[in-house]
Amino acid sequence: MENQENNKFLGEEKISKLLLKFSVPCILSLLISSLYNIVDQIFIGNSNLGYLGNAATGVVYPITIIAVAFAWCFGDATAAYLSLCQGRNDTKNAHKSIGNSIVVTCFISILFLIFGFIFKNQLLYLFGASKKSITLARDYYVIILSAIPVYMLGNAMNAVIRADGSPGFSMLATAVGAIINILLDPIFIFGLNMGIKGAAYATIIGQIATLVISIIYYTRPKTFRLTKESFKLDFALFKNVIKLGISTFITQMSIVIISLVCNIMLAKYGALSKFGSDIPIAVIGITMKVFSIVINIVVGIILGAQPILGYNYGAKNMSRVKETFKKVVILSTIVGVLSTIIFEFYPEIIIRIFGSNDPLYLEFAVATFRLFLVFVTFTCLIKMSSIFFQAVGEPLKSAIVSLTRDILFFVPLVIILPKYFGIKGVLIAAPIADLLGIFVTIFLIIKFFKNVNAHGEYAEKNINLQHSKKGVIITIARMHGSQGKAIGNLVAQKLNIPYYYKEMTALAAKESGLDQEFVSNINRSQDFLHDLYLTTSPVKYAIEAQEKIIKKIADQGSCVLVGRASDYVLRNYSNVVKIFIYAPQEYRIQKVMEMYHDTESKAKKNIEKSDKHRASYYEIIANKKWQNPENYDLCIDSSIGKEKTAELICEYIKKINK
Repeated sequence: MENQENNKFLGEEKISKLLLKFSVPCILSLLISSLYNIVDQIFIGNSNLGYLGNAATGVVYPITIIAVAFAWCFGDATAAYLSLCQGRNDTKNAHKSIGNSIVVTCFISILFLIFGFIFKNQLLYLFGASKKSITLARDYYVIILSAIPVYMLGNAMNAVIRADGSPGFSMLATAVGAIINILLDPIFIFGLNMGIKGAAYATIIGQIATLVISIIYYTRPKTFRLTKESFKLDFALFKNVIKLGISTFITQMSIVIISLVCNIMLAKYGALSKFGSDIPIAVIGITMKVFSIVINIVVGIILGAQPILGYNYGAKNMSRVKETFKKVVILSTIVGVLSTIIFEFYPEIIIRIFGSNDPLYLEFAVATFRLFLVFVTFTCLIKMSSIFFQAVGEPLKSAIVSLTRDILFFVPLVIILPKYFGIKGVLIAAPIADLLGIFVTIFLIIKFFKNVNAHGEYAEKNINLQHSKKGVIITIARMHGSQGKAIGNLVAQKLNIPYYYKEMTALAAKESGLDQEFVSNINRSQDFLHDLYLTTSPVKYAIEAQEKIIKKIADQGSCVLVGRASDYVLRNYSNVVKIFIYAPQEYRIQKVMEMYHDTESKAKKNIEKSDKHRASYYEIIANKKWQNPENYDLCIDSSIGKEKTAELICEYIKKINK
């Protein structure tokens, strides 16, 4: 139970000490990543290219975000799937998921490369290039695009390295690439007089270094080994993997939409102003990258808090959840307020780091920092809250918090306001979106804490492991309404062996420190984004605890286990008999109506919902289809009656014991 003891540490150690331990490495890793996005613009801005060079890189930036959206989608999905495989000791699907991810990433990156070159000019103009900046933008774009496969593969592989238990190595790979970029930028831009092409070459050489280091790690990973079989596409497997990266993809594509709309409006209304179209695009590119440093500090804080929040939420230790949340809010607010002070009172200090003494450029840059980022503290709290909801198993609330600010509020505002306020309308769209977004966030946070209980009230009393005689372990999976629980209990009585249903969750809660109600409900809640819910940290703690107790129960001797993917958890036990109980829908509807006094329509709806959740849970845990007869030793229709069904099961057990 070593892992469970480590988990209990999250429920007992001083929170400030835990935050320091987990958050600092996250912050450092994210800040190193930020360097890739900001170094080029510092050196370009201080060269003879000035703000036109920065405008060119600002035009290309959203295109690279599209590429990284796919890369992070595949990488984060594979990392989440690897974590699931580690929990179930599934080495086969672990290496296949990683190999498939590499193949798909390469394929998509090549398509991206081809598409990008064919529609080169159209994309650059779409993202805000002007007649003045198009040549520079094209020079930078062609070089950056040529290394897109390297960039995407490096990012996708890096996420898996972190999931493999080597966050330090992941950070090293990114850091080396960033350092190489920093060192080569002045050499190429100034020393060799290569201009914007030099910045692009420095960037891709850094990306190549990151990829090479990642490949070196893949030759000696901790929990998987790649073979030729790993790279053979398994569409059924990868479909299950990719679902786990959807939220990452949506988040990244929302950034693309914001950048695209923002650049289009800046180019349009900038051209009608004294600033022209290039100055606003150059400035907004710098502003967003400086802003990303602030956000990454906050993200690092809340990512470090994720395991603390996840475990204590699963344990229903809401006092520690609230305390952790409070500390993260305070730290995020401090970061936001300090940033606001700098942006409002000393914007020139930051602006001059990026060069250019053009008066119009400086005027617009100062206005942008002061207006666009005036409510940066709210943005920090919105982002922090989105990740908080992920940490406590609420992916839908996480998506709502993130997307309402960016898509529901900011995008319409940035389109509408410039019609009345000119280019200034683009700048004031952000603080208004922040203000509206923080109201939605506060509402959801208050609602969340009102709905959770400080302590579980579900605990079964005096439940202990029961020693049993040697013999078969019977696992029962069942459709909702098929009377599987009652049949399992009858079988246990007839064979005079222990019966476990709720007892499994009670024992798992008892030994892990998690709340029994939370453990019990993990496979029958969250209608929307159910697969993502099952991969959140508190649920993973519960699944881990549950699997450990199932094995411990099996070690006591013959018994009946109902549900919880017990057949898969005990797949390496030779004495397991796997049974699936089903029945016609009409029969099940009738039984649900009798048991729960539901109407026919409600009974039908509950059956569909419950079976869907059981199937989803089983697929996440076992990577198999829940109702597939090949997964079981005996499938039996319980509409013959629960007594008869129990008798048939007992007869089957007696036959295989002869």
